[in-house]
Amino acid sequence: MDDKAFAQLKKGGKMRQVTGGLFSVRLHLFAGRLTTAQTRAIAEAADRFGGGRVHITSRQGIEIPDVTHDALAPLEAFLAAHDVGMGVCGPTVRTVTACQGTGVCPSAIIDSPDLAGELDRRYYGQSVPHKFKMGVSGCANNCLKAEENDVGFKGWIEPRWVSDDCIVCDICATVCPVGAVTVLPDEERVALDLAACIGCGDCITSCVSGSMVEGAKGYAVYAGGKLGRVPRLGRRVAGVLPSREEALDVADALVEFFRLHGEARERFGATLQRTGLDALEAFIGQRTRAPS
Repeated sequence: MDDKAFAQLKKGGKMRQVTGGLFSVRLHLFAGRLTTAQTRAIAEAADRFGGGRVHITSRQGIEIPDVTHDALAPLEAFLAAHDVGMGVCGPTVRTVTACQGTGVCPSAIIDSPDLAGELDRRYYGQSVPHKFKMGVSGCANNCLKAEENDVGFKGWIEPRWVSDDCIVCDICATVCPVGAVTVLPDEERVALDLAACIGCGDCITSCVSGSMVEGAKGYAVYAGGKLGRVPRLGRRVAGVLPSREEALDVADALVEFFRLHGEARERFGATLQRTGLDALEAFIGQRTRAPS
């Protein structure tokens, strides 16, 4: 088999192992979710066509190693019959990761798997200039590391201070982990530094007088992050998006911008370094109604 044939197999999630003649087969799932039926099918596939083991990847994925070339097609057919698809590699949109979200986690602000599922339906496996990864974290705890993805989403609560019943007790400032809340007792007011705020909402839940309330609530968006050999944290773009639909509109704009301006083998963050973040912000403004 020549390199071109190997490359085609790799694009479809069938990656050559260092041991000659064997492949590690990447499977398609999103948000780390599998039904029990799918899990049983994957286990059976690993026994029948692989070496009787699976590998859990760093991005909530599953690979079946030790599959021979002759077993690739039967493995794919067996898994397809059990509603398990093949993964992707190369310059494509990869697995969308997510935490368990509002359906499970008490801290979650957004339904992370729901957004991840729609992102997966829209983009998974589509061609882009280079590998492109998305992740969704439900809250400021950031379990899925929104800033480490080409595009990341995070649940966000932006506080707003209402002066009427405030007793200037200093609890909100004490619980704020980043010093974004300052109590000014002499002036009988509270100052908020929203640029420093991390959207955790702790100042709101701790307020004994009900003076700290929810302002904007929804999805924060980060663009241009990655790990790998040269890690880079994504930059926050747009404002707090109040709805899933607006979050998806911004995702559409980000993918489109990368397709228009990205170069081959250039990650999204490198594209933004070259074009400037202002160009992306302007593009989002033209394509969506996202708050700035």
